[in-house]
Amino acid sequence: MAFELPDLPYAHDALADLGMSKETLEYHHDIHHKAYVDNGNKLIEGTQWEGKSVEEIVKGTYDAGAVAQSGIFNNASQHWNHTQFWEMMGPGTGGMPGELEKAITDSFGSVDEFKSQFSAAGAGQFGSGWCWLVKDADGSLKVTKTENGVNPLCFGQTALLGCDVWEHSYYIDFRNKRPAYLSNFLEKLVNWENVAARM
Repeated sequence: MAFELPDLPYAHDALADLGMSKETLEYHHDIHHKAYVDNGNKLIEGTQWEGKSVEEIVKGTYDAGAVAQSGIFNNASQHWNHTQFWEMMGPGTGGMPGELEKAITDSFGSVDEFKSQFSAAGAGQFGSGWCWLVKDADGSLKVTKTENGVNPLCFGQTALLGCDVWEHSYYIDFRNKRPAYLSNFLEKLVNWENVAARM
């Protein structure tokens, strides 16, 4: 099945008052994400991956020993990452549902400690990458970070929350202040109900 660029689940200007401008979403979704979709479709055409799901392609092309991943992996994984990212945010989202808050508190000691670890992972990711809240195979929650387009699918984990820390995700609104972007993401942009539903 061909990759398809999903529509944003909200208008391009819906997050502007929350710290993510219309311009950022136009560049990030309409140009960057679309490029992963278009390039991915070209690269899988006529290969064994044509007709496979994005998840199958990510898992099947990931090579833990590779310094630079294949073009197919890079585009498929970034398409998957961004599709999740748009859904993990939203305007007018409520607080953290009780079951998620309990799971986070049980795993990290407090919600504040989780946010601290998540922000530190994102700020500490050298160069391009992502930070994640994941559910491991044993059911435990962890904060992780990955380089470039690598994501939790590669490690058999469930992505509950992910934040893009490539510069294109924050430079228009926050310039080089990645920690401020991460703090704003956690405090204003996360759709906690979506995160809870992924558990």
